Amino acid sequence: MKALVTGASGFVGYSVAKALIAEGIPVKLLLRSEPQQHVQNLGVEICRGDLCDEESLKTALRDCRYVFHVAAHYTLWEKDPSIFYKVNVEGSKKLIELAHQAGVEKIVYTSSVATLKLAKDRSAVNEESIADITDMVGEYKKSKFLAEIEVKKLADKGIPVTIVSPSTPIGAYDVKPTPTGKIIVDFLQRKMPAYLDTGLNFVDVADVARGHILALHKGEIGEVYILGGKNLTLIEMLQILETITSLKAPKVKMPYVVAYTAALLSQTAFSFIGKTPPIPLDGVKMARKYMFFDSNKAQQKLGYTITPIEKALEEAVEWFYDNNYAKRPTSS
Repeated sequence: MKALVTGASGFVGYSVAKALIAEGIPVKLLLRSEPQQHVQNLGVEICRGDLCDEESLKTALRDCRYVFHVAAHYTLWEKDPSIFYKVNVEGSKKLIELAHQAGVEKIVYTSSVATLKLAKDRSAVNEESIADITDMVGEYKKSKFLAEIEVKKLADKGIPVTIVSPSTPIGAYDVKPTPTGKIIVDFLQRKMPAYLDTGLNFVDVADVARGHILALHKGEIGEVYILGGKNLTLIEMLQILETITSLKAPKVKMPYVVAYTAALLSQTAFSFIGKTPPIPLDGVKMARKYMFFDSNKAQQKLGYTITPIEKALEEAVEWFYDNNYAKRPTSS
């Protein structure tokens, strides 16, 4: 009996699949499109399908004991926002219902810390920081918030699903890259003349993957576990990158109003031609708050451990250099 992983073409999903293979658990992947080479190299069964295609979900769920639902429509701008709700809310609900009907023993659903209410005083919040839909910035966050509500309802009905909420993963194989990976790439390409006054909880993507497996074995039905790492301001993270790479971190702090105006102009112009803006407005709005989180519950209940974030940043830098996202500096 296998573990079905959705979203393995993405950063976290791929890491979850690798971690399961390392545990000796047979893996099956549900992918929408032809997998990239690093995914093919996993050497596991691949099913082509979509969260909006019920028949493909039924086919993928055959002979599966576990499901890791990592897939989500994740972007900070979309021409048609309804796709967030079709995939992240309706698709997630349908997959979990079908998994239960197929006799799946345990489902681990990947939510997000984006569903939590942030503290006004910049302190770290935990799973008890209950948010409201009005606290959500942008369609992605709103859809993940609504999806988590639906998943909890399914758990209340007896479906064996546990929820994990990763913070901001960093590491190798950030192919797209994610918004955080893009920050690292921009730094390596020396395209970051200034920084915003914001903060994030950075975590090694390998820790997040291991947290998923711990949730499989030890997570309680309907419970939420934050899978986070270290709380850092953006400039603190950039200064760590400076130490790793010897490239200089920016010294200038960009006023929020300047970033907001640039994003507004960018989004207005690119939305007109139907293309993703290089500076999404929702991203700037999110950056206005410090997104700090506390993973004590996962540490105490699951045995979750946190790797020093410097290691994850080093691995990300090396992977981006090795895969030509940025030119490695020549030693003088």
